[in-house]
Amino acid sequence: MQATADDLDLTPPPPRADLRAWALALLAHAALVAALAWGIGWQRDTPAVASAELWASVPRMAAPRAVEPEPPAPPVRAPDTPRPAPAQAEPVAPRTADIAVQRQREERRREEQAQRERERREREARQQAERERRAREEAAQRKAAQERAEREARARAERERALAAQAEAERQRNLQRMLGQAGATGGPHARGSDVQDAAPSASYAGKLVAHIRPNIVFADTVPGNPRAEVEVRTLPDGTILSSRLLKSSGHRAWDEAVLRAIERTARLPRDEHGRVPPTLILGFRPNE
Repeated sequence: MQATADDLDLTPPPPRADLRAWALALLAHAALVAALAWGIGWQRDTPAVASAELWASVPRMAAPRAVEPEPPAPPVRAPDTPRPAPAQAEPVAPRTADIAVQRQREERRREEQAQRERERREREARQQAERERRAREEAAQRKAAQERAEREARARAERERALAAQAEAERQRNLQRMLGQAGATGGPHARGSDVQDAAPSASYAGKLVAHIRPNIVFADTVPGNPRAEVEVRTLPDGTILSSRLLKSSGHRAWDEAVLRAIERTARLPRDEHGRVPPTLILGFRPNE
């Protein structure tokens, strides 16, 4: 094939021998080898110098005959010695902080005990004071009750004396009246007609019984219609002072009912002369 002109323009030029380039390359390689050689020689250590001496051989001798060893003697047992007792640990002294805490606890315990003792004494003192107060009140009440009973007894005795004196006076008047009715003389100036005029009439006695009967509370049946006689003592205005049973009807319930009715009545009406006899004897029957 024949090359054209265009193809020849595109091909690289042939290489040319350049001595200068070769010289520079060799110089660079030589410098590199020298540098490596210098570096290796700089790091090499200096070898140590050693010396040695030579001697003749040492003569050899025969080994001595082996001697059999004697059997060992049995060991002698030492006498038993008592073992020392284990040492007890010595008490460790408390530290100062522990001592202070313990003292504070002891002081607090003593203070609490003293406080409890004070409270106990105060409680006992209050209880003792309360017992003394109650004893004083009970003594005052007993004294007041005794004084009241004494006053009532004196008043009762005075009333009884007054009633006794009034009864005695009434008995004397009744005696004079009975003597007058019998035609006798009850006194130096007494007349039978005067004493007879002072006695209550039969109609007035019936009026008094009719006045008291509505206050009788009695529901039983009494056979025979017995009569209970009661003595009644009054004041001049008719106020009833007392009453007592002179003759029983034989039926206790009827007698008590009559006495209670007289107490409920409290006051009797006056007679036709405007008077109320101080002593009256009235009879009550269940069926009247």
